[in-house]
Amino acid sequence: MKAEIISTGTELLLGKTLNTNAFYLTGQLSGMGIEVVYHHTVGDNKERLLSVAGQALGRSQLVFFTGGLGPTADDLTKEVIGLVLGLKMDFDSKSMDHIKKFYAPATELPPGSADQAFFPHGAKILPNDIGTAPGAIIEKDGKYCVVLPGPPAEMECMFERYVIPELNAILKSQERLYVKVLKVFGLEESELEQQLLDIRQQSPPFLTLLDKHTYMDVRITMRSNNEDLAWEKINQTESLIRQRLGSRVFGVNEETHAQVVGKLLRSHKLTLATAESCTGGLLGGTITAEAGSSDYYLGGVVGYANSTKEKLLGVSQDSLLKEGAVSAKVAAEMAEGVRKALGADLSLATTGIAGPGGGSAVKPVGLVYIALAHPKGTDVKKFQFVGNRDSIRKITVETALNILREFLLIYN
Repeated sequence: MKAEIISTGTELLLGKTLNTNAFYLTGQLSGMGIEVVYHHTVGDNKERLLSVAGQALGRSQLVFFTGGLGPTADDLTKEVIGLVLGLKMDFDSKSMDHIKKFYAPATELPPGSADQAFFPHGAKILPNDIGTAPGAIIEKDGKYCVVLPGPPAEMECMFERYVIPELNAILKSQERLYVKVLKVFGLEESELEQQLLDIRQQSPPFLTLLDKHTYMDVRITMRSNNEDLAWEKINQTESLIRQRLGSRVFGVNEETHAQVVGKLLRSHKLTLATAESCTGGLLGGTITAEAGSSDYYLGGVVGYANSTKEKLLGVSQDSLLKEGAVSAKVAAEMAEGVRKALGADLSLATTGIAGPGGGSAVKPVGLVYIALAHPKGTDVKKFQFVGNRDSIRKITVETALNILREFLLIYN
């Protein structure tokens, strides 16, 4: 089943309000096997909304509307749906009772409140448990309009309590979209495309490559009304991709590098410490963003200044003077120092030049050293990343976690 989302409200077009509703709904619908094919944002203009709604209903079986359910003259959503579908507007007394109860004990309602109780004929009313404006599902000729309030809290509550059960009932007889996402690290999009070219040509299932900046998503999708068959085909394709890419596949669906590393550390009963310079605590922050990370993460030192590297991490002044703070030797000493100081089994260290200044011909912006200290020694790798300060710091963190992950995969 294909869906479109129409977000209404002039405020969304002024750059002052972030459209979180479309983001939320797309994630929820994709998880249910519903393919969202268009997002629309329309101001409070009747003619434009009529045009967009007509086009959407002409293409897709399922159209979501958010916003435009309030009591003012520019709240047009239900009226427009009635016009597009050729349905008269009916008054719903239960909705009016809810609105009165919401404003009680006030005896006078805000102007236009009664308009919120009118719906296109045949609408299934969706209660609003935390606001005044009820929603609705309107069906005609196999097309469904789902009408939701604009405030995100109200919209999400209504969707989760009332829309999901209705959608599940609708989907029982419909073809659904099944999706699995593989997370791939260490390959550019063009390289990944070449490696998977023959598998992509064997579709379905279909493969889509998505560049997530620090890693790649390989999205495996299949549309079917047979769930068992869909997953069998998707899993077969996943197996082929894993055989081809090996350990470059680090996760599935919503898994992150930090989650995967955490599971491996926990399974091996190992502890970790970090020493950071160019990443300034971002590595430790990424690790501790995962619940339960205290099981394996002991802590870290942000040794940004050379004096801190010396005092807290035991980096020698000689190494700093001869090799410089951004060097393999200093990275190794940082990792060894924090491992010893915190008594960790393993430690990671980062030092580099994130930019935009500080680079030179010998040590350009983007030069990074990452060290991993372990019971058998210390491994240091050199990288030359490209990008702005933020992207260099982020790719450094992901690369450090990947180094640790690959070490743990063969650890014994």
